[in-house]
Amino acid sequence: MFEDRKDAGKKLARALEKYREKSVLVLAIPNGGIQVGYEVSMQLEADLSILIAKKLPFPDNPEAGFGAIAEDGSAVILKEFTHYLSEVIIKEILQEQKEEIARRIKVLRRNDPFPELMGRTVILIDDGIAMGSTMHAAIKLCKKQKPSWIVVATPVAAREVRRRLSWIVDDIVVLEEPYNFRAVAQVYINWYDVPDWEVVEILDAWKKQREKE
Repeated sequence: MFEDRKDAGKKLARALEKYREKSVLVLAIPNGGIQVGYEVSMQLEADLSILIAKKLPFPDNPEAGFGAIAEDGSAVILKEFTHYLSEVIIKEILQEQKEEIARRIKVLRRNDPFPELMGRTVILIDDGIAMGSTMHAAIKLCKKQKPSWIVVATPVAAREVRRRLSWIVDDIVVLEEPYNFRAVAQVYINWYDVPDWEVVEILDAWKKQREKE
């Protein structure tokens, strides 16, 4: 159990200490991943940016999804969950999420280009991983840019998802794997949906801190 995302980030950073001084780039998945990613980047003295990926929600149950798409178009679609969705509906949902990704690039990253990954150690961070589709789409994006090492790091994940993702990255660090895992929020005492302004504020705080060094 974690007090909040800040507490989870500090604990995750300790588990990632071996990556200090390895030209690390922390890529947080907003919105929830930014608080965790900030703490990791500060403790490891690593660079920080965001990688925007969005779940593909079911029309009748937006809390659940049938896949995810990353900002470069890398997509993961769980076909076993789409048998009752028409191709038209799937395309509409994809387009809606692409538009939301474009909005987030403009608002959260202020249209700054995605960072260069080639030859770097990349640590992908979210505040938790339930189904794993969003993280999988993020991994697909990263692999296209040929980093030297890809690490997935998160405070909590479903056991089977951690096992599945471990096959496609170089390392995976998960602090908690609850037996009866239903939702990421269950391992946080203080939980809330992180607003856009807070993502921007955290990124600005990181930049100001780096300018002082």
